[in-house]
Amino acid sequence: MKEDIEINKNIDQFKQLCYKLTHKHNQVKLGGGEKKIAAQHSKGKMTARERIDYLKDDEADFLEIGAFAGEGMYKEYGSCPSGGVVAGLTKVEGRMVMIVANDATVKAGAWFPITAKKNLRAQEISMENNIPIIYLVDSAGVFLPMQDEIFPDKEHFGRIFRNNAIMSSKGILQIAAIMGSCVAGGAYLPIMSDEALIVEGTGSVFLAGSYLVKSAIGEDIDNETLGGAATHSEISGVTDYKCADDKSCLDKIRSLVSKVGKAPKAGFNRIDAIEPINPPEDIFKKFPLDRAKPYDMLEIINCLVDKYSFDAYKELYGQSLVCGYARIDGWAIGIIANQRKIVKSKKGEMQMGGVIYSDSADKAARFIMNCNQKKIPLVFLQDVSGFMVGSRAEHGGIIKDGAKMVNAMSNSVVPKFTILLGNSYGAGNYAMCGKAYDPRLIYAWPTAQMAVMSGSSAAKTLLQIKVASLKAKGQQLSKEEENSLLEEIQEKYNEQLSPYYAASRLWVDGIINPTETRKVISTGIEMANFGNYDQTFNVGNIQT
Repeated sequence: MKEDIEINKNIDQFKQLCYKLTHKHNQVKLGGGEKKIAAQHSKGKMTARERIDYLKDDEADFLEIGAFAGEGMYKEYGSCPSGGVVAGLTKVEGRMVMIVANDATVKAGAWFPITAKKNLRAQEISMENNIPIIYLVDSAGVFLPMQDEIFPDKEHFGRIFRNNAIMSSKGILQIAAIMGSCVAGGAYLPIMSDEALIVEGTGSVFLAGSYLVKSAIGEDIDNETLGGAATHSEISGVTDYKCADDKSCLDKIRSLVSKVGKAPKAGFNRIDAIEPINPPEDIFKKFPLDRAKPYDMLEIINCLVDKYSFDAYKELYGQSLVCGYARIDGWAIGIIANQRKIVKSKKGEMQMGGVIYSDSADKAARFIMNCNQKKIPLVFLQDVSGFMVGSRAEHGGIIKDGAKMVNAMSNSVVPKFTILLGNSYGAGNYAMCGKAYDPRLIYAWPTAQMAVMSGSSAAKTLLQIKVASLKAKGQQLSKEEENSLLEEIQEKYNEQLSPYYAASRLWVDGIINPTETRKVISTGIEMANFGNYDQTFNVGNIQT
């Protein structure tokens, strides 16, 4: 009876987190708000999301990238929903594509630092997977108050144009539609694409607008004559197609994509999909929200993979990591997941859940090599506290075995996908293919936390440093002052642990309801199947 109450409580709390996620996502979908949307419509323009919905195939899903980008980051300038740009994966004429659409309802589509970072992430996904990218351009250009954070560096605005050139040289199709303003440096993006369309009456592209032209060279000219659809389609030849309105422009893009030849596929194994043994909704009762409570990761895996498809690798060895082959939506995958239940090792010692031990790291390294040999994509399910510490672990070579796992994972050439379920702390984040290790996609559940260490551990450590510093100066805190400072430190640290904090900075591609995990992974592998596959796995200095 008590157990049933605990399960029901867990389900209710989990559903509340998912409701919050849906509510926040609905908010960002409004962009700059209903008044700004109405203003867009009054000009005869569709919004960024309306353009994407019209362009994609009727039955196609849209896997959004960076929906929460920029959340809470630019409070001094107001909000910047989704970083002022909507991006994601979908199908157009049956072909997987990346779409990037400026949201003109957010600061007239101006580019913030996070906007550039999000565009670069979209281009990275396109390049890694050899899929076309479609830009729906409607932007006022760089947000000038923050130009120093967006203009000069390697990962800033200019990198986008460099990527345009590299992608074209590699044969990755880029189509750009100028559907609104396209000013200054931003003018290069559509024109460096392979084909450019422009919408009559609303689309314009120029290096300097009429006001700047007047002040720079004294010429008096209006924007339409300077760089409108007629000018660039009939006089300059800058654009390739002139379209009457948004819908005809999007129809033309569909027509262009429909004629593109088929690309060779990587050849990842897929059969007919079978539903999991347990429905994905069972995750709400099997995944405890209490982080101190152990659970069996295999029960979570059985809610995600196709029925009876999981084959455990070295099941009785290195049990703090679960490794095995399986299928998701018919696709063959290799899973590496943190085991959260407390297990007894072969040596008779009890191993804590969520911690990576030497034998587990060794097992994972070998499994990664096997998946590379067999051309099987890897899926990492993170709920990790880090690597084991202490004298026994150090004497047993935890650093060597941890390095072996990181080396194998870094050199892996099969596509990698990462889902953050719960904890993602310290070097555990790295070894389990965190963002720094180039997962093709990385998503978090609303239960995820990412940091060097947990909030309580970090707060206690920082408090000890503060107290020691004060003692060195001959000062001492009372117990009440220590508790107050501990609470203050922990509150600030916990804010940074939030998955929304990570999503706003694009440390993850997004936050998903756990029931969407299968769809995300399946979409990712289908996307990766278009990429050229290099079968040469560089073992490097992995010590076996």
